[in-house]
Formats: sequence, structure tokens, C-alpha cells
Amino acid sequence: MFLYKRSLPLETAMTQSRAWVLAIATAVALVGGTARNGVTQRKEARHRMMHAGFVECISWNPDGKTLASGSDDQTVKLWDVATGREIAILKGHMDLVLSVSWSPDGKILASGSGDKTVKLWKAATGKEHTTLKGHTGAVASVSWHPEGKIVASASDDKTVKLWDAGLGKVRATLTGHTEPVTSVSWSPDGKTLASGSFDHTVRLWDVASGKVQLILKGHTHEVRSVSWSPDGKTLASASSDKTVKLWRPHMGKEQTTLRGHSDVVLSVSWSPNGKTVASGSIDQTIRLWDLSMSEEQVVLKGHTGIVESVAWNPDGKTLASGSDDKSVKLWDVSAQN
Repeated sequence: MFLYKRSLPLETAMTQSRAWVLAIATAVALVGGTARNGVTQRKEARHRMMHAGFVECISWNPDGKTLASGSDDQTVKLWDVATGREIAILKGHMDLVLSVSWSPDGKILASGSGDKTVKLWKAATGKEHTTLKGHTGAVASVSWHPEGKIVASASDDKTVKLWDAGLGKVRATLTGHTEPVTSVSWSPDGKTLASGSFDHTVRLWDVASGKVQLILKGHTHEVRSVSWSPDGKTLASASSDKTVKLWRPHMGKEQTTLRGHSDVVLSVSWSPNGKTVASGSIDQTIRLWDLSMSEEQVVLKGHTGIVESVAWNPDGKTLASGSDDKSVKLWDVSAQN
């Protein structure tokens, strides 16, 4: 996200003029590998396709065959990952696209933007379905409820909104964070929503009542990303304090802190089997963490810019990453998962 580059509100920082170029890079294999303190470092095989704007966010369609990428060029692109072919360019946002999220049935894609809106797109046609307006700040994160009827959005306006995707209306506005909200993630059962913020906290919201269940404190700087484990028992959070923390929400306690990145951690994602967490950082690396030992398993190197976003393919064999080096890379991580 663009948030790490500033201390001012996002919409203020975004007034600066930018003209950037984005590349989509498809990596189909891992090659080489050296050891550093017992941690494997690997690089992806390079095979690149070019297009325009930094990559801010990525999301896999549930079928695992299509990848969406959101960019500073104000577009969302859909990619056939088997061929690397561009399927569609979704145009409509008036500012950078900060977040993308597929509906559980894979038919609708939600996108959040610096233009303060959430857009819903029909995947089959590539056409805009509706625009959700209500935030007074940039929309940094969007996430679909597991049942596919509600979209949650996090904003620089310090709120989280729950939208009725069918009606295109706000169902609830969750207030409590004291700084911009950077990330939202639904528990697998759909009963709890987690949100991370620049106020250094993670909040757990009871969706039925719209009230805060728990405030998780422990990070010493901004929380950049939150993600639930597939079994819903653990929550991961990434922070500007260079760490990833794992929490046991039902206990309200921190389970462990994962250290290894040398700079701000911007994104975190669970493997489908729940055994591995991937994290992306300003230090230009992706790290895979073996949760059975709470240790770094692999360091993925290849990006030459900040890693903004990481996301696992539903098959658990491929990891996608989006970066300020103007690329999206696909990593074969089947050996680590």
C-alpha cells in the first residue's frame, strides 16, 4: 500500500503527481538456493509481461485459475495464470486501487480505491456492477464475507463499513479505531471481523452486534495487514515494527512473534492448510514461516522493489506477490507446504 510512504493521511499524500509503469511477471519455478543461517533463499524463474502502474494488491479467484491485480494506474487487471494472458482490464476508479477481493463463488470482484469508493465487478463480463459510496477517506482494504452477501471495507476515515452487496447499501459502520484502518479479514465462520490500524491495534468485531469483542495490543507500530487461519483459531498481523504476530483470539493473547524482516511488513497470508504463513515487506523479500516451529522456512528473493501484497493460490502450491518493482510474481512453494 501507499500508506507506508507517508505520515499524512493517504488522500493528502496522493495529491502528488505520479507516472509509473507496472510489469506482471509470471514465475513458474524456483531455481538455485543458498543458505543463510539455515534459511533457504530462492529466486523465481523469470518470465515477464509488461503493463502500467505499481502493483498494490492481488487476489486469487477461488478456482485458482485467475489472478486479479490492482494498480496505481487506477485499473484492475485479470490474468489467466496458466498462460499469463491478460483476460480483462477493469476501468472505473479515479485513483490508485489499493485492495481487491473475490466473492466466494468467484463471480464478483470487489476493489477499494484512493477515490474513496468500493466497486463491484462482474467477472464474466468485466463490467462494473455497482459503486459503493460512503467512506470519506481512501479505501485501503476490502474483504468478502464467507457467505458472499456482505463486503467489509477499511478506510483512512478510521472506520470499517459493512455493505449489503445485493442492495449496494451500508449495513453498518464500525467505529473505534483512532487512526486509519489498513486491513480487514473475516473469520472462516463469518461471525467475527478483524481490523488492523495505524493506531497499533487489531480489533475483533462481533458482526451481529457491530461491537468490539476484543482489542489486541502488542505491536509497537502501525498494523498493516491481518489474516485469519483457515481453521479460525489463529489470527496473523503484520506491522511497521518489522514483525508478524500470531494471536489466539479466543484467549485474547499473543501466541508468538515472528522476526526476520529488516523493514516494515506490509502483507500476511495463510497457506490453505494452515501450516505456513507468508509475509511481504519493504525489505523486498517474502518470507515463509513454518508455524510448527515458529521459524523462517524460506526467504523468497527476486523482487527489486517493496513487496506490497502476498496471496496463496487455493491449491497451496503457488504463492503470488505484488511489488513496487512493477511486477507480480508466481512462486512454486509446493515443497514448503
